[in-house]
Amino acid sequence: MNSQLLWLIPIIPFAGFLINGLAGRKFPRAVVSAIALTATLLPALLVTQLWMVMTAAGGPPLISISSVPWIAVSGFHVNFAFTVDHLTLVMLGVVTGVGFLIHIYSVGYMAHEEGYSRFFAYLNLFMFFMLVLVLASSFLLLFVGWEGVGLASYLLIGFYFKKDSAANAGKKAFIVNRIGDFGFLLAIFLLVAHYGTLNFDAIFAKIAASPLSGGFFTTVALLLVLGATGKSAQIPLYVWLPDAMEGPTPVSALIHAATMVTAGVYMIARCHVLFDHSPLAMTVVAVVGALTALFAATMGIVQHDIKRVLAYSTVSQLGYMFLACGVGAYSAGIFHLMTHAFFKGLLFLAAGSVIHALSGEQDLRFMGGLWKKIPITFWTMTAATFAISGVWPFAGFFSKDEILFQTFQSPNPLAKLLWLVGLVTAGMTSFYMFRLWFKTFFGESRFEQSSFAHASHGGDHAAVHARKNTHLTMEAELETAIHESPLVMTVPLMLLGVLSLVGGWVGIPAALGGNDAIGHFLDPVFGSAAAPAAQAVETASHGLELSLAAISLATAGLGIFVAWLFYYRKPGTGAEVARRFQPIYSLVYHKYWIDEIYGSFLVAPLLAFSRLIVGGLVEGGLVQGTGAGLAASARGSGWLVRHMQSGKIRSYAGWLAAGAAVVIVLALFIR
Repeated sequence: MNSQLLWLIPIIPFAGFLINGLAGRKFPRAVVSAIALTATLLPALLVTQLWMVMTAAGGPPLISISSVPWIAVSGFHVNFAFTVDHLTLVMLGVVTGVGFLIHIYSVGYMAHEEGYSRFFAYLNLFMFFMLVLVLASSFLLLFVGWEGVGLASYLLIGFYFKKDSAANAGKKAFIVNRIGDFGFLLAIFLLVAHYGTLNFDAIFAKIAASPLSGGFFTTVALLLVLGATGKSAQIPLYVWLPDAMEGPTPVSALIHAATMVTAGVYMIARCHVLFDHSPLAMTVVAVVGALTALFAATMGIVQHDIKRVLAYSTVSQLGYMFLACGVGAYSAGIFHLMTHAFFKGLLFLAAGSVIHALSGEQDLRFMGGLWKKIPITFWTMTAATFAISGVWPFAGFFSKDEILFQTFQSPNPLAKLLWLVGLVTAGMTSFYMFRLWFKTFFGESRFEQSSFAHASHGGDHAAVHARKNTHLTMEAELETAIHESPLVMTVPLMLLGVLSLVGGWVGIPAALGGNDAIGHFLDPVFGSAAAPAAQAVETASHGLELSLAAISLATAGLGIFVAWLFYYRKPGTGAEVARRFQPIYSLVYHKYWIDEIYGSFLVAPLLAFSRLIVGGLVEGGLVQGTGAGLAASARGSGWLVRHMQSGKIRSYAGWLAAGAAVVIVLALFIR
């Protein structure tokens, strides 16, 4: 493959953004769709060609391309350069492959929405910045993509900008991410100060040749972790992601599955050489990941909005990826990133199909009995539910168990505790996902109780009762109205359903008869010595690995059984448990009041400070005071000039004499 073609991978989506963004409103929707899909299909084909070249016998371990110097100041040089190694290749495959399927799905989901061309322009822009982030060969170019996906997420989350909740969610995502990005930027400044470059290869080579003290690495690594917690929604900066559900469902799928939230995990994996020199930073990553996984899972249990359940599950699954990176199991973290893209993308798209069938309803309490009415959605979402729950032989089983096993074997002194937290989280995940599954597809239909049902059938209860005098009751009409999504939406579901089943087979460990192909594929990037856990895995007995896998599978099975008991076998049991433990339920249901705590102790003081400094001193004093002073001086000058122009000859003669005297005095002093 000609390396020059690397430029086309991000440029083509950017061209799609420009065309649809500038002229899309003048095009028919079919043309807008064709432009947007072509702008994502072509990069996917180029990435496929890259795969073929780099995985062929004797293929290059990496492909690079660079422009003329982008920045050249006092010996500091940064090129606009792309590099593709095996880690980049995995990320490119996920971003372009899953991203293309989401674009196809969006054609059907957004068919009747306003702002059609604007939506696809934003989607293409998102793809452009994410591809720049992944391809970047330097910290600075990665930061450009990093900030770009933040901008694109703001535009997409707030797509329904006429809704206050959507506009506020977009602003919240943007502002919270800026907090993390500040840490990332400080890390970049420190790297420039110490190494004089921001190129990945140059910095990592200098670290290997002459490592500095652990304090420097710890400082830089912790600043990078702060950036990663913002982008990948980890404690304490996770609060933006659940609110991001205000955007259209395909946006949720794109952000959660293939793009933005995986950027933090990718960045830590890319910087593994730096993190490996700071055990403290590694421990922080592992602890943050484990706590976030458990914390988010508790909130996922009590949510009623189908998309918010999936949002908290994303936060939790990202915690698993952080846990893997924190114990040095980078390959396992990237493996789970890949499988998560398959089943989480499918879960969101299937949830969108359910919402589409129910005329916009998202509340699980008004669903039920849908499995026969939307069978393709049901079976594909079933595959994704089993996958995220870690049930063999679905994809999530292999990637999640690899993380738990390598955590258990890690030399980290907290390894066993972290493994236990991950195990408990696995059981909770299977419980809340099957809770969603049972409440959505089984039992009696509760849709007729929904406000969406009444709105779609003409409104108030009087109209509903009047309908009973006709040949169809409202319930019968609703039964007829609920329908499967069109092929343009179900085909991506089916493809992702297959990947949710077989996508994890590339990582089957030797203990289960496989060869861990994904781990060996990433060895050129991470190396066998990069991960302490990887060394332990090589010497660990297959018996221990099988035992831990059995424990994990049994834990998932327990979660499924409790969900079956509460929401299928004895419906209402979950509500009864919630009433019995009302204080605990209320605490978790209100998300531990974290948003309110942040609002009271962080946001409110900052706003008060801003009003005092900006509104009072700067705006009221400096800006308004300067304006008032200029106005007063203008009025004074006008008064003086007005009196000079009196229209009286004697007055003019006097001013002339005064001016002549001033000129004479100045001439004398100058001499």
